[in-house]
Amino acid sequence: MNRFEAEVRARGMTAFAHIDHGAGAAAVGLSLRPTELLIFGNARGGTPLMELVPTIGIDLPLKALVWQDASGVTWLSYNNPTWIAKRHGLHSEAGAVVRVLTAALTQMARSATKSA
Repeated sequence: MNRFEAEVRARGMTAFAHIDHGAGAAAVGLSLRPTELLIFGNARGGTPLMELVPTIGIDLPLKALVWQDASGVTWLSYNNPTWIAKRHGLHSEAGAVVRVLTAALTQMARSATKSA
């Protein structure tokens, strides 16, 4: 998650919240494999989409989940901006913004998950 968050910041986006679900579970006496959520975005990307369809605000800012499976493998998961746009009925009118968001998110994920 630290590498992904660094990618977010390097691209001029804001990391609004970094939530450690594992720590939350531990605080109430439960165990959970490492699981962290990052809420991030940029008003320049999200605002035009919310102007078109305000309900997209339920999925913005963007979120990424870094989690460890039972085998100890770490994964990075996120909702693709194209899927988010379709979910809220945005089509061609938001195409350019969605393409930019998708490309940036794909690049950040690839960079953050490269073997060191």
